[in-house]
Amino acid sequence: MFAYIKGVLEEKNENYVVIDVGGIGYKVFMPTNSIQQLPERGENVKVHTYYYVREDNISLFGFTTLEELKMFELLLSVSGIGTKSALATLSEITPSAFALSIITGDVSTLVKIPGVGNKTAQRMILELKDKLKTENAVAKPKTGEFVGNNQTGQALEEASSALLVLGYTKKEIDQVLRDSQLASLSVEDMIKEALKRLSK
Repeated sequence: MFAYIKGVLEEKNENYVVIDVGGIGYKVFMPTNSIQQLPERGENVKVHTYYYVREDNISLFGFTTLEELKMFELLLSVSGIGTKSALATLSEITPSAFALSIITGDVSTLVKIPGVGNKTAQRMILELKDKLKTENAVAKPKTGEFVGNNQTGQALEEASSALLVLGYTKKEIDQVLRDSQLASLSVEDMIKEALKRLSK
């Protein structure tokens, strides 16, 4: 219903902000680190939003980037994870690190998130991998699809899969990852740099 909200930042609290749009104050729940990135009260802001509707709850959730929004939607699709857990996760791990953890099955990184135990981390990995495969959102690049040595090729494939997790198309990703300057970066730095370029 709401793709984004743009207006004057009236309040900044620990887990939500109030944005004034034409005299109406919208209460928007956000991850802690996203709130910290916002300017001071009285400044204009734009946040991407998720409109959450349940029988006993209607809420707006806000994010500073589309990647955070996509990650939030992915987390809500995992059984047993609600809005509070999803926000807490977003406050502790970046979308690039999260996507990489899912693709590589890195339980140890996920369990560092408060409230996420071993079983929850394994469920995240299992359900999100299955979900993405079912929707054909993640199709692992064929061996040799990326040029370069084996180590670089594997890093590019992992970066590509992680970006697919965050909702980008194969065509968009391939155009960015073809840049030879990215080959010398770590997988996570490669993803971060690709996200900067994809968001332009």
